[in-house]
Amino acid sequence: MTAIHTREPALVIRAGRRTMQRLKEKPLTPEDVHVIPGAAGGPKALGISGLDKAIFGDWLPRVPQERSLIGSSIGSWRFAAVASSDDPKAQLARLADLYTSQRFAKGVSAAEVSRKSVLFLDELLAGREDYILNHPWYRLNVVVVRSLGMLAEDARGRLGLGLMSAISANLVSRRHLGRFMERGIIHDNRLKAPVSKLVDFPSHEVALTRDNLLPALLASASIPLVMSGVRNIPGAPEGLYRDGGLLDYHLDLPYQQPGVVLYPHFTDRVVPGWFDKSLPWRRGDATRLQDVLLVAPSKTYLASLPDRKLPDRKDFERYVGDDAGRERAWRTAIAESERLGDEFLELVETGRLPDVVKPL
Repeated sequence: MTAIHTREPALVIRAGRRTMQRLKEKPLTPEDVHVIPGAAGGPKALGISGLDKAIFGDWLPRVPQERSLIGSSIGSWRFAAVASSDDPKAQLARLADLYTSQRFAKGVSAAEVSRKSVLFLDELLAGREDYILNHPWYRLNVVVVRSLGMLAEDARGRLGLGLMSAISANLVSRRHLGRFMERGIIHDNRLKAPVSKLVDFPSHEVALTRDNLLPALLASASIPLVMSGVRNIPGAPEGLYRDGGLLDYHLDLPYQQPGVVLYPHFTDRVVPGWFDKSLPWRRGDATRLQDVLLVAPSKTYLASLPDRKLPDRKDFERYVGDDAGRERAWRTAIAESERLGDEFLELVETGRLPDVVKPL
């Protein structure tokens, strides 16, 4: 592999307090990593596809061991792809291609987006459920929310009012979201979810099964008003389930594990919930993130991409009437993301990681 440190860095790497100290004492190895979180963020995931391929296809397999993958929304879809095959690179490429190829008419209904998402998951994962549930070392955890009150129905008027109420309550304090939703973690039954007791919101844990795998993945990405909620997940408390990112956008969770939490992410900050995106004072809790090593694209790298950013959901509007243009921009970003993976491998293989890491 060609050394690339003479170029402007493509990555920004941040570490929590305990991981900063660990890196001073010893180089990072795959053996250190037992938990990998995956954030909500829709098509942004395509923009770090090359980083995922390097981590899951090249680096972690050097030390096969039990690892928890915990994701909300597209994070859970990425990790289901990784755990669905002995060739994670091919499945990640397939995920990126299927997602990029999606096309939606202007004004598309939530029901139609859900219908297409079911077809998407069927094409990506159908027939691979048993592989995911019996993967030799990956343990999948899918984060969802169970809707309460006015959020527990899909009628646009009441749902819209419910969302406005939730946004207002969240402005006062994040804890008020507990009136509108509760957290669910559908996890591989062979291993407890990789978090300590959750006390911030009402939460429940459910064993992942063949029956609830695809419904849980669909629910985990079901953004209100964009997709329909998923009515009842087998094995979980009754109710209407939606996007896990509503509560756990960037998975600011109390991780419980023996080593480093390796976090391939779209941005170098952790935003607790979906409603916190526009609240710059809402940041991840340093005590919960002290074992995290966050790896994300740098501002310089982002400036080199089409539209100077990662793909995102607004591109469906930005490129309205020009699906070919959107797909071209996304495929360029996906191809460029190989640089992110190359740089990560170079940093861990040369021992240069501690030289570039910054506090989270």
